[in-house]
Amino acid sequence: MPNRFRVDAPFKPAGDQPQAIAQLVEGVRSGLTQQVLAGVTGSGKTNVVSWVVEELQRPVLVLSPNKTLAAQLCAEFRRLLPHNAVEYFVSYYDYYQPEAYIARTDTYIEKDSSRNEDIDRMRHSTTQSLLTRRDVLVVASVSCIYGVGSVEDYMGESLHIEKGQSIRREVFLRKLTEMLYERNDYDLARLRFRVRGDVVDLVPANEEKVFRVEFFGDEIERIQELDAITGEILGARDEFTVFPASHYVTP
Repeated sequence: MPNRFRVDAPFKPAGDQPQAIAQLVEGVRSGLTQQVLAGVTGSGKTNVVSWVVEELQRPVLVLSPNKTLAAQLCAEFRRLLPHNAVEYFVSYYDYYQPEAYIARTDTYIEKDSSRNEDIDRMRHSTTQSLLTRRDVLVVASVSCIYGVGSVEDYMGESLHIEKGQSIRREVFLRKLTEMLYERNDYDLARLRFRVRGDVVDLVPANEEKVFRVEFFGDEIERIQELDAITGEILGARDEFTVFPASHYVTP
């Protein structure tokens, strides 16, 4: 059974909130494209939106004017919807200087940029949540209006593996390379994998944990989650889907 939105709050709607929730839900169901929820700071507007989401049970996009407010909203929604996928999707550039030419001084400025790997990981987490479940609330900046590659190619290049599945280790490694993962047997990090005999360790695009796939001959014998720092085994998995290391992967 798919996960459902469920608000986890220490209080129930009170005051004008029940009426606001009912009107917003009715407006969405009747096809209204625009509604305004007005209220002073601290009046519980975010809580009202959470209860509306719980009632409607639909994926939700929350647009924020900047990264800072988006982060605050994301933290608040994660507190109210701890059992659901509340994702953060903003531009992964910490710094971006476009290419430019100043004719008056005959000066050429080379393009320069700095990417935030943590934000890139959260962008991948957002994409994968949207493709695999419906209980998703995405808090985003204007960055979400720009394309991130082909959904068909992204899904088509992903690899679903299961415990007991028959697949040659060499085929699995080749598939990881095709998904733009880098092999590094000495320094394991996000978007990399390492090979030690019949054991393959991988840090997926949307994770901070290590996923260990153990082979016995041409069969997957075990799938485990490990702490990336200590190497402690966090648990076992019966199945796991590896998504590409880039949104712009092509067949």
